[in-house]
Amino acid sequence: MTIQNEILIAANQIANKGNKPTVALIKTKLNKKVPLPVIISTLKTWQHEPNFISLLENKVDINEPANKIKVSTLFEQSLYDELTYMKKEIVELKDLVKQLIGQQSN
Repeated sequence: MTIQNEILIAANQIANKGNKPTVALIKTKLNKKVPLPVIISTLKTWQHEPNFISLLENKVDINEPANKIKVSTLFEQSLYDELTYMKKEIVELKDLVKQLIGQQSN
C-alpha cells in the first residue's frame, strides 16, 4: 500500500465518522512517520469516497485475458477512467493538429 493510499483511507475513515479530516487526525492514524508536506498535498486532493476505507487485493478474473486484472479500489478505478479519458482527448487533439497543419499547407 502506498503512503498516499494510507492517507486517503484514513481521511475516508475519519469523514465516515462525521469528522473533518485534518493533518493532525491523519497523522495519528498512520502506521509510520510521514513528512507533513506529503500528508498536506495528499489531503488537498482528497475527495470523500465512503467505501474506500481499506485496500482489497487485486483479483484475476478467469473469464478475462490474463493481462487484464480487475481494479480493486474506487480510487484506482477513477484514476483508470480519468487516464482513459485523457488518452482519448490526446488522440483527438493530435488529429486536430494534423488537420490544422494540412489546412495551412493548402
